[in-house]
Amino acid sequence: MIGIIMVTLFNYFKNITTQKIILWCYLIWYLTIITIYFEPSLKLWASSLGISLIIGFALILSTSQQGIKQNIWVKIRLFLFPFCVSSYSATIKDYDFILLFPVNSFHLFISVLNCLLFLLPVWCIKSFYHFNCIVDKNK
Repeated sequence: MIGIIMVTLFNYFKNITTQKIILWCYLIWYLTIITIYFEPSLKLWASSLGISLIIGFALILSTSQQGIKQNIWVKIRLFLFPFCVSSYSATIKDYDFILLFPVNSFHLFISVLNCLLFLLPVWCIKSFYHFNCIVDKNK
């Protein structure tokens, strides 16, 4: 079972596009900051969920085309983005931030480090695959 998961992850990261890598880094950044500055306010999370539903449905309507079925992950992202944006801004509003970045250098370091800990294995897998393709072509 673990072998199947590892092969699936390897294949996913081998073929991952730059756009998806950026989206994963956004999510990692969001989760790191939300974890550090977590706000247990039910009002904050309910408001974020409400905004997500309203904006998510509007985005679904604006991006759908007659006769073309949207990918489920695209739909999920269209709801997730407004949720993350609204909850992020509400969570950090009482703290020192410059744009999206915490002024606290340790928190900034942790956020960047978490993104790098994602990027390093992706880069290694993609490099390994690319190197093997070059070696196979030269045989």
